[in-house]
Amino acid sequence: MEDIKKQTLRTLKIAKETYHYHSFNALSQLGLSDINRLPFTLKILLENLIRNYDNTTVNLEDIQALLAWVKDKYSDKEIAYRPTRVLMQDFTGVPAIVDLAAMRDAMLKLGGVPSRINPLSPVDLVIDHSVQVDKFATPDSFKVNVAHEYERNGERYVFLRWGQTAFKNFKVVPPGTGICHQVNLEYLGKVVWNKEGLLYPDTLVGTDSHTTMINGLGILAWGVGGIEAEAAMLGQPISMLIPEVLGFKLTGRLQEGITATDLVLTVTQMLRQKGVVGKFVEFYGEGLNHLPLADRATIGNMSPEFGATCGFFPVDQETLRYLKLTGREEETIAIVESYTKEQGLWREENSEPVFSETLHLDLSTVEASLAGPKRPQDRVAMRALKEAMENTLEEAKKEKEKAYATSENFSLHHGDLVIAAITSCTNTSNPSVLMAAGLLAKNAVEKGLQSKPWVKTSLAPGSKVVTNYLIKAGLQPYLDKLGFSLVGYGCTTCIGNSGPLPDPIANVINENDLIVSAVLSGNRNFEGRIHPQVKANWLASPPLVVAYALAGTMRINLDKEPLGVDKQGRDVYLRDIWPSQESVAHEVEKITASMFEKEYAAVFQGDEHWKNIKITGSETYHWQDDSTYVKNPPFFQNMTKTLPDLHDL
Repeated sequence: MEDIKKQTLRTLKIAKETYHYHSFNALSQLGLSDINRLPFTLKILLENLIRNYDNTTVNLEDIQALLAWVKDKYSDKEIAYRPTRVLMQDFTGVPAIVDLAAMRDAMLKLGGVPSRINPLSPVDLVIDHSVQVDKFATPDSFKVNVAHEYERNGERYVFLRWGQTAFKNFKVVPPGTGICHQVNLEYLGKVVWNKEGLLYPDTLVGTDSHTTMINGLGILAWGVGGIEAEAAMLGQPISMLIPEVLGFKLTGRLQEGITATDLVLTVTQMLRQKGVVGKFVEFYGEGLNHLPLADRATIGNMSPEFGATCGFFPVDQETLRYLKLTGREEETIAIVESYTKEQGLWREENSEPVFSETLHLDLSTVEASLAGPKRPQDRVAMRALKEAMENTLEEAKKEKEKAYATSENFSLHHGDLVIAAITSCTNTSNPSVLMAAGLLAKNAVEKGLQSKPWVKTSLAPGSKVVTNYLIKAGLQPYLDKLGFSLVGYGCTTCIGNSGPLPDPIANVINENDLIVSAVLSGNRNFEGRIHPQVKANWLASPPLVVAYALAGTMRINLDKEPLGVDKQGRDVYLRDIWPSQESVAHEVEKITASMFEKEYAAVFQGDEHWKNIKITGSETYHWQDDSTYVKNPPFFQNMTKTLPDLHDL
């Protein structure tokens, strides 16, 4: 067969512009059928193979093997996949950029032009993994934590600041801006890529496992290791088996008061029990009609926790609504709609592709949940949490009722809550749960409730847009009164950057080997991950994080026991302060595209700390001999213009 790239190339007119794309319909006309029955994720892989067909890394057998998947719902064929772009963060992404800098040194040494060394695929690096919660529950917490962040990470930040100006096809989102997956979801993701008039699906790999969050926007992506990411950055294909695809059918709708966090913890439990390691998961069914995009992104985010390579939601009307909400250009939105509909990548009502196997969840059966105390798949219904915590203490043979005095005017008990964090990429840019947390805080403050003094509280949103709409809604002051002041825009507590506990609390925990708890709106809760002194860690929705901070303990059944008393001395229960779905929706409706446009207008510029970092502007990096972090690797030091002769090892 002749070059399949040329045979499938077609034109698509959108508004006044004419674009090109590789057509699935044209492929069918060549006698290669069963395309429409493929899962959406495999259609995206198919387009990738067609567009990169070279009869060397991609040949006709690869394309035929992917089409034959429909028959057996399985394949042992290995293919060469080329993602559109690469997403990095400031821990795992730095080595790849160091390698680029070293290549420039080698190029200069060999008499070449260093500036020719650049990523071949677009790379975005978001600095979000370095901020720590040193200061909390004060108006200046954010300012202090950012200052500490720059003090601790000077070497890396000087290097990345240089790279931001030195390399083409490489962009850096500076510290204090947001979490990489929120920035990707709200700004970087295009859904359909337009490269000089050629349209194709936006795809990526990332150096962070939760890169899968963008699956909620209909963009195929997953996390990879540094070597694979660097290969993709340099235009090399990633070798992968054609995966099995599990279809996860969603029907019905969530009940009043049930959040996206409750849903994702339920999905995680189901898929862990099923076993989906190495597989794609694709969501379908009429339940998607009632699932906002932010909720879809929350589910996609936890793909690593439920064990899958990705958790994908196809493009539909909700995708377009979100693109419009987040201020994407009208041209981009029009391209997404026209291209996906033309290519069969648009989710139609009652569309049901062929899957390797399926699962089903009726959304109306989901209940308020947490997960823990040590694994994200160990879901516990909120009504059963007290019993679960009691069992944990009994297994450890702890004296549950004994009080341990601190140097402050309170005592600690086993099971007490010492960290309550609204944090992580999973939930902190989901407007419904953030507004719910703010409304719950408002209701609690108005009834005279306060967070317990032994609880370290923090709020680390996924993007600055969250701060914008919480302030506009008048809810941030109530969160502040309960100690949930802004501490930074980054991963913070979810990756262990929770900072030290106050000495009076830390000392009593150490001296008495207390089993204390943390509750966070994150995605992982392994023992010791959140804080080395905290053994029981619970994942929960942002409003539940606030609620447990009020209670001060995880040994409580919030369905039946009061959180505290109001100004008149009457018991206050969770149901008394839980916001209605209608009130949450009312606040969410106030979020506008202008908020996103404002915050992302200068997303790559950074604050004064970033702008004041002194760099040379040179084509090669001036390595610091005394650096303990950023070193010139030895890989290219003995490189010559000609390859040496092969010889036995």
